[in-house]
Amino acid sequence: MDYEKGIWVFGYGSLIWKPGFEFERKQRAVLTGFRRSFCLWSVHYRGDEQCPGLVLGLDPMAGASCEGVAYFIGPNQAEEVHAYLQARELISYAYHERWERLRLADGTEANGLCYVVDPSHSQYAGGLGLAAQAGVIAKAKGSAGPNREYLQNTALHLAALGIEDAEINTLWALVARLA
Repeated sequence: MDYEKGIWVFGYGSLIWKPGFEFERKQRAVLTGFRRSFCLWSVHYRGDEQCPGLVLGLDPMAGASCEGVAYFIGPNQAEEVHAYLQARELISYAYHERWERLRLADGTEANGLCYVVDPSHSQYAGGLGLAAQAGVIAKAKGSAGPNREYLQNTALHLAALGIEDAEINTLWALVARLA
């Protein structure tokens, strides 16, 4: 890996509100060919083996796009941040680490480090309807806290950035009714 020019990292969920690393620049970005989806069972951070939660993944989908945040990490920190992200995101190898083309808010494009869900992994939960997702999220909790807190933080931070995600907003309304 060539870290000499720095790297871009794409955040679409918890990386938006809890990146856990220093960065030089941040701007909105769009990744095409994927959608933000609660499509991954969580048995570590937002659920456990007895009551799994759901966390977000970049779910491959033709014609879809996901708006999030791109972070630029300079060359002096790039290798360290990359190692941190691998430890954080590849805990159960339910994600593939990939470099994808991002369209940045300033009109430029950049290759960004993305963690894309693996639909063949045993933790993949794609295809659950919003009502079923809400039922899981409303009751699950893990080592990082309640699953509903993860959803709430994502919804609030997307709104603060001016990113409209109708599915996240609908899901948050459903979970709020169940709480």
